[in-house]
Amino acid sequence: MFGIGMPELIIIMVIALIVIGPSKLPDLAKALGKGMNEFKKATQDIKESLNVEEEFNEAKEDLVDSISGLDNPPELEPPESAKEEMPKYDDFDEMLDDYEKTKEEPQEDQKNLSATDPAKEKNGDG
Repeated sequence: MFGIGMPELIIIMVIALIVIGPSKLPDLAKALGKGMNEFKKATQDIKESLNVEEEFNEAKEDLVDSISGLDNPPELEPPESAKEEMPKYDDFDEMLDDYEKTKEEPQEDQKNLSATDPAKEKNGDG
């Protein structure tokens, strides 16, 4: 116990009795005992959670080994659809310019069709 023998422990207790006083010493001892008890519970919970994680990892390895017949699970790559694609445009203005061009192209195609369509010229629609 930290290399403290019986004589040192008696001296520490006598000094504590003198400094704290006989009326508050039992309350202090009770609070110290509760604190130590909570600390032990917390450390026990941490130990149990670590054991659960170790058991989970062992079960996972056993399952992978039994299913695949391999010692180590293969590294899975994300599917092609999950990979990020590079943006087509560098900024918003380029995207707007491209959008405007696509809006203008169908209108130009309609003008070209109506100008070259002889059926529309005969009916007087063009």
